[in-house]
Amino acid sequence: MAGGQEKWKGKACEEVVGCKAEQVWPFLEDFFGLDKWFPTLATCLAIEGISGQPGCVRYCAGFKTPVDDHNKGNDDDDDVNWTKQKLLSIDPVEKVFSYSIIDGNVGFHSYISTVQVLPKLEDGSSCEIEWTYEVEPVKGWTPEDLDSFIGSGLRVMAQRMKEALDHQA
Repeated sequence: MAGGQEKWKGKACEEVVGCKAEQVWPFLEDFFGLDKWFPTLATCLAIEGISGQPGCVRYCAGFKTPVDDHNKGNDDDDDVNWTKQKLLSIDPVEKVFSYSIIDGNVGFHSYISTVQVLPKLEDGSSCEIEWTYEVEPVKGWTPEDLDSFIGSGLRVMAQRMKEALDHQA
């Protein structure tokens, strides 16, 4: 671990009002389909395995981060943010999966994330997406930068999923 510092840990939650967990889960279960939901993510490609099976790997590129402007002095196309993410586990019954970032150029080391869809109201008519993470401290970032990145990304994802479900109705 870098400099013996403790890992950063965080959690973001976003309610998807009027949408059941069973309706939202298929969007998240599609491990290779993150670009449909995550803001500014231009590319999400399968590079290994079968989507939804532990061990599969996706390549994600083109996303913006809160530190892009002050870490990169220009708008050079060579500075596209990218990561390779490996699905560690998935449980469709509990509607939860975990993944790690195994490579990339945004400085995330030992990053592990868990995403779960939980019923929100007693009657299950709404749900909440919970995204927890832990990572070694990231050079050029603060824990608040990472919280903002994940929280704002999850907020847009939930909105897009709700809109997609509203259009199906």
